Amino acid sequence: MTSSVASDSSSVAGDSTPADFRSDTVTRPTAAMRRAMAEAIVGDDVLGDDPTVVQLENEVAELLGKEAALFVPSGSQGNQIAVRLHTGPGEEVAVGDTSHTYDWEMAGLAGISGVQARPLPAPGGRVDPEAARVALRPAGGHRPACRLLTTENTHNFHGGAIVPLEHLRALRGVADERGASVHLDGARLWNATAATGVPLASWAATAHSVMVCLSKGLGAPIGSVLAGDESFIARARDVRKMLGGGMRQVGVLAAPALIALRTGRERLVEDHARAARLAEGFLATGAAELPFGPPQTNILFVRLPGRDAAKVQAALAEANVLTFATGPEVLRFVTHYDVDDQGVERAIAALARAVR
Repeated sequence: MTSSVASDSSSVAGDSTPADFRSDTVTRPTAAMRRAMAEAIVGDDVLGDDPTVVQLENEVAELLGKEAALFVPSGSQGNQIAVRLHTGPGEEVAVGDTSHTYDWEMAGLAGISGVQARPLPAPGGRVDPEAARVALRPAGGHRPACRLLTTENTHNFHGGAIVPLEHLRALRGVADERGASVHLDGARLWNATAATGVPLASWAATAHSVMVCLSKGLGAPIGSVLAGDESFIARARDVRKMLGGGMRQVGVLAAPALIALRTGRERLVEDHARAARLAEGFLATGAAELPFGPPQTNILFVRLPGRDAAKVQAALAEANVLTFATGPEVLRFVTHYDVDDQGVERAIAALARAVR
């Protein structure tokens, strides 16, 4: 398998360039993206007149079936803007106990919005609808109102798991019953659609607002998009400004993001196939386990019982294979367009040597 996205200086061919599985955020812009950056038509986005940004926002909103969208520097900022708008200080937000919004955004829930997180068990990335019904309560007595439920698809720290559409619809139904809002962290929603064929708009319809990343599997150098109804996005623009996210002539970033959006989605299945090959090769060593089972998309967690994952990570780095230890015995691998078949085979061989 060879990647359908050509990149300048971004192939892993040759032993001198690392095969970098640390994240799908490490992709480098393609030659086409660099040209687009140089040639972008720009305006002042804070004043709302950068035509390239407007085009990007309109295209994402249409794909997601939402009225409007807002280009933001990062997925974390997009998520935190949504929380700020759906809640008020002193309230609660119900979150999965390993969700990105809860566990990987620098306590932004408390620091930015003044809300308390109510973490709920989420095996396989799925919050139980009955647990959500209990958590999404009105204010009363000594207890704060829980105004928001956040969902995540695909789910990063459950191995890129796809939360089924019917499950998300059930959660939205519970939120509607309880008078609460739902925000979908769809950083890798593109991968869910690539793997299942479910349209992006169907996933997005399960939430009042949704954030999607352009700088992960799609390969844009920077940027995410927050989408919702027109009133929500108008208010989101103000919060983005308050958080320092007004970026002026940001069409130079929206231009490569448009290329990523238009050309990057169809090749995500290649990343999924490479993650599956990694899993197959690692299991063949006899020393690896898959705590979340075979990968559904482009994220693979590998448990190495009885071995120090940090030491294995260091041994892999010596073989020009980069990854992260996420626990005492666990490594995470993420595939993307800057890792080809040769990089995958290099990782399999390097792990086999390390565990011997």
